[in-house]
Amino acid sequence: MSAPALTRPEIRPAGLIRASFTIMRRNLIHIRRMPEMLMDVTIQPVMFVLLFAYVFGASISAQSPSGYREWLLPGIMGQTIAFASFIVAVGLTADIDKGVVDRMRSLPIHPASVLVGRSMSSMLHSSIGIVVMSITGLFIGWRIRGSFFDAALGYALVLLWGFAMIWVGIWVGSAMRSVEAVNGVMFTTMFPITFLANTFAPTEPMPNWLRTIAEWNPISSLVQGMRELWGNTPPAPDSAAWPLQHPVLSTVIWTVGITAVVAPMALRSFRRRTQD
Repeated sequence: MSAPALTRPEIRPAGLIRASFTIMRRNLIHIRRMPEMLMDVTIQPVMFVLLFAYVFGASISAQSPSGYREWLLPGIMGQTIAFASFIVAVGLTADIDKGVVDRMRSLPIHPASVLVGRSMSSMLHSSIGIVVMSITGLFIGWRIRGSFFDAALGYALVLLWGFAMIWVGIWVGSAMRSVEAVNGVMFTTMFPITFLANTFAPTEPMPNWLRTIAEWNPISSLVQGMRELWGNTPPAPDSAAWPLQHPVLSTVIWTVGITAVVAPMALRSFRRRTQD
């Protein structure tokens, strides 16, 4: 007589939102227990602001009537939010390597909650850096000179860009097989992207070929958009590329385009990696 076949009991997944908030809370508890994880959004941005404002600021000429310090701060914010991808990639790869993701996926939860929870905690993590830099900027003379609506739109723009960067981080974190590989890939790509832009210096003095690359860099339109919305710089000159002529629209297009392309690739990579 043959033994009865074993069947796996039906698992009803919990709500996506509830499970995502639980995983987000788990990631935030890690930060509370290891405060050094906040150094990249607290100490590092403050160091960049002070370093460029007081050490390099005197020798860098910026096209802003309100001074280099006001012109600088949106650039620092753009760079910091771009590194949200770095944070997500490292954290996701570490969780996969340690088997944390496998244990989560064995629970009766929605499979997507792992990525959603990670994304939510990363956005909160990056938002802390934006708040810290805003406070630091007030101390060095930075001010928002636009309307309340423009100010809110500027912050919404940088967080929207952070959302796209999170999907880039999920893709890299799922595709790479170790934290060391993630560090190597993200360092060699994100640093040139954030520096080859109008982040710390205007693009006008650059050679024509380099200026074209810098002005079509999505970081440049993001930073230009924040500067204009906050009243920290006049509109880009007529000689600037289209993205700097329409920085807010350009940033939205870049964000939607990057998310539409990278998100499906990230989901496929994550599914393939966790099913190996």
